[in-house]
Amino acid sequence: MAQAHGEVLGFEEYVRTRQDALLRSARRLVPDPTDAQDLLQTALVRTYGRWDGIADKSLADAYLRRVMINTRTEWWRARKLEEVPTEQLPDASVEDGSDQRADRALLMDILKVLAPKQRSVVVLRHWEQMSTEETAAALGMSAGTVKSTLHRALARLRQELESRDLDMRALERGDHAARYTGRYETMRYEGRERCAA
Repeated sequence: MAQAHGEVLGFEEYVRTRQDALLRSARRLVPDPTDAQDLLQTALVRTYGRWDGIADKSLADAYLRRVMINTRTEWWRARKLEEVPTEQLPDASVEDGSDQRADRALLMDILKVLAPKQRSVVVLRHWEQMSTEETAAALGMSAGTVKSTLHRALARLRQELESRDLDMRALERGDHAARYTGRYETMRYEGRERCAA
């Protein structure tokens, strides 16, 4: 009984000290803050049931991240079946503030184009600053698979950024062309009026 009580205290202490960092990891895996909290809570519940099986508690973060990634993948598969196509996408909200927040919002939005496995690799390697080997261990894949997945994911992100940049330029050219066309039509109309007079 004393050992079980010690395990509870150990887990509670772990959660108390690591909760903020783990919530940040969850936020990088799912963009919605409420979903991130749900993801972390679900992962903590699943981890609590296996806490005494984690012999080296220094690996608890890696174990919990793996549980979060697996849980997020389960949710993604379940929600994918419920998605309904729409012609109009909702406006992406960007918080008022620094350029850093805008860049972060853009990055979070662009990460959505990646498949869950690719997103997990990018988050662990670049945001969590895990090595290739640590990422491979956390995701249950080989180091070579991590490298190739990361390569494809970064190429996809570059492609998405370039595509958005081209769309933005086309939109700016379109606005300019519309203004020019409007001016031309006004001049033609005024010319006709003068000729009629």
